[in-house]
Parts: sequence; C-alpha cells; structure tokens
Amino acid sequence: MVNLNKALLRAKSLPLALLLLLSTVYSAVSVAQETLHQPWQTLLAQHVKPINNGHSSQVDYAGMKMERAQLKTYLAALSSVDKGVFDQWSAPKQLAFLINAYNAWTVEFILTAYPDLASIKDLGSFFSSPWSKKFIPLLGETRSLDNIEHQLIRGDNKYGDPRIHFAVNCASIGCPALREEAYSAEKLEQQLNEQTVRFLTDTSRNRFNDSSMELSAIFKWYGDDFTLGFRGSNSLPTFILLYHQALNLTPAQQALLKSENMDNNFLNYDWALNAAR
Repeated sequence: MVNLNKALLRAKSLPLALLLLLSTVYSAVSVAQETLHQPWQTLLAQHVKPINNGHSSQVDYAGMKMERAQLKTYLAALSSVDKGVFDQWSAPKQLAFLINAYNAWTVEFILTAYPDLASIKDLGSFFSSPWSKKFIPLLGETRSLDNIEHQLIRGDNKYGDPRIHFAVNCASIGCPALREEAYSAEKLEQQLNEQTVRFLTDTSRNRFNDSSMELSAIFKWYGDDFTLGFRGSNSLPTFILLYHQALNLTPAQQALLKSENMDNNFLNYDWALNAAR
C-alpha cells in the first residue's frame, strides 16, 4: 500500500490512463483492508449474545457451525494478508487484526469438535495443550493460538497495552466476554476500554472488599503485563486504580491500592465452554 502511494506521488509524468489505473488499484486495496473484518463482524453480531448484565457473553456455536463456510472464507482472507503489508500497517490496525484472528480461529477450533466437547481443554491432550497446536496459517507461518497471543500480540510488549487480555477470548466461561463486534483500528481504543471495564466490574470474576480484592486468575497468569507502565501504572494495583470510577472504589480502597497494601487472592477459573444454553 505504501509502495502504491509512492508510485502515485512519482507518477506526474506518466500517461493519464496509467495514472487512473494506479489510482484504481490503490482505492481497491484501501477498500479491501477496510472491509476485511466485515464477515467476522456479521458472524459475531448474529451468534454472540451478552449475558450477566452485559459483563459476559455466550456463543451460539450451533449457529456458527451452520455458517462455517463463511467463517472459513474469512479465515482464508486473514491468511492471505502478506506479512510485508501487515508490517506497514499502523499499530492499532495490526492489533485489531491479531485480536480478530485469535478469536476467529478459536471459534473455528471449537467447531472442529462441537458439540462433542465441554471445554476447549478437551481439544488438547495429557502431553500438549490445545493452545500449542499449530494449525493457523498466518503471516507466512503455521502458528498456534499461543504463538499469536504470546509472540505476535504480547511479544516484547510491542503494543504496550495489557488490555488485550480482556479482548482475546479462550472460549471459556472464565474468559472476558467475546465481543459482539469485530475489532477495528478506528474503534480500538474505545473497544479495549469497554472490554476492560466490562470485565473488571464483573463481580462474578473480580470482587473488591474493604481491605482485600479477589481477582480473576488472568491477573495471576499475566501479572507482569500490568507492571510495564501502561498509562503510568507499574503494578497491578495501580492499573486497577486507573478504573477506580467504574469500580466505585471508596477513598479508603483507593488509598490501600495506591500504597499496594490491599490483600489479593485469585479466584478459580471456569474452563467450561462459553456456549449458549
């Protein structure tokens, strides 16, 4: 896309017909990138429903399975994105692409066995986790879900945003909600903020008492990601303080968090499938 743009800037001496052709190709590439995630948007809008006062969501995997051809077409479109093109995108565009890819391939992974599974863990074995299975053709390699999450999304803190943990979805009840719309570069900041508030304020997974807090195991597994300076926060308590208004934390609770003297326990994680019931 950048190469096309340069070509247009240098093309003043070219014939008009060639200029028009270059302009048409440039426009077509732009439109294709803008509409890349539309099939996923449609599937999510039709088959993901909010529950628990909007804090969680359920997936109609039976409905997804009926439209699996559309899902596979979308996944093929993701696979066709050249790494060189991806590398030229803005950080929000890259991150939206990767989150959508992770979530869509997770749904496809579930559909390979649905309805004969109770948890995504059923797709693994005693010797390997389901997240380590390499079955995803993306950006020039065959990848696993772990590779997308831990290398492409989290690797080297490239995007510097721990809120991704509330956007990627592991097809389990304990996970943050699968969002009912595709992520996009234009809306990514709003979407990540909403997903974070949605998860933090879910009292079935995060609870704040007078002098202690009970948090999702996500904060135990990925605790280091919340210490890397996102918006000035260098610890899990200071990250939580960024959302004190949404959580309705009292001044006393805020003071305990600020001094990092609030006791913390982690809750058990529910790995049951997040299927519509």
